[in-house]
Amino acid sequence: MRPMIGALFGAMALIAAAPPASAAGGEAPGSYPKLFGTNETRSSNIAPFPKWTDMLARHYAEERRGDPPCTPTRFVRCAVQDWLAFLTGERGKPRQSQLAEVNDFINRHPYVLDRINYWETPREFAVHDGDCKDYAIAKYFSLRYLGWPENALRVVVVQDLNLRVAHAVLAVYVGDQILILDNQVRQVVRAETIKHYRPYYSINESHWWLHKPAS
Repeated sequence: MRPMIGALFGAMALIAAAPPASAAGGEAPGSYPKLFGTNETRSSNIAPFPKWTDMLARHYAEERRGDPPCTPTRFVRCAVQDWLAFLTGERGKPRQSQLAEVNDFINRHPYVLDRINYWETPREFAVHDGDCKDYAIAKYFSLRYLGWPENALRVVVVQDLNLRVAHAVLAVYVGDQILILDNQVRQVVRAETIKHYRPYYSINESHWWLHKPAS
């Protein structure tokens, strides 16, 4: 998780220079529950997050190219095809089952420390494994593949107050609840039960949100 700190504060410096406008494009007050009890301001300008936008561009390019056939052998692991086959099997299942099973499937990957702050696409994660942000991204696009709307999903960068490091999780908005998919936790957890995460920002494909403590 430690390499996330550089990414976190690098982005925060850009945010400080160009903070989101509270009126432009923001949802009506109360349209989203408060994430970890914070107040949030939305922006449609995700340019201050080049690691995220670069990952999106690579992901969309991979989607357009498609995935070649793969035959598993002793030396070849068809990890992308295994991920896609898992997702195909999840289609049509109840939403709560999809959340639990996506969380479990992605969390089976080994944690790999990222020393260069590279934000992986889900296909890269399938092949190479990754760190907390990469788990969150893989879960985000797994749910998007299953038809979850973009406005129900956010990758959230937080400060873990217990471990004193930056961390990333996936927040899923279901009605008036926020559910957290976390590579450090086996179960899907309701956000209000988590007391040791302080969110800095959250992001999806078209918007980001700055989080500040509620007054």
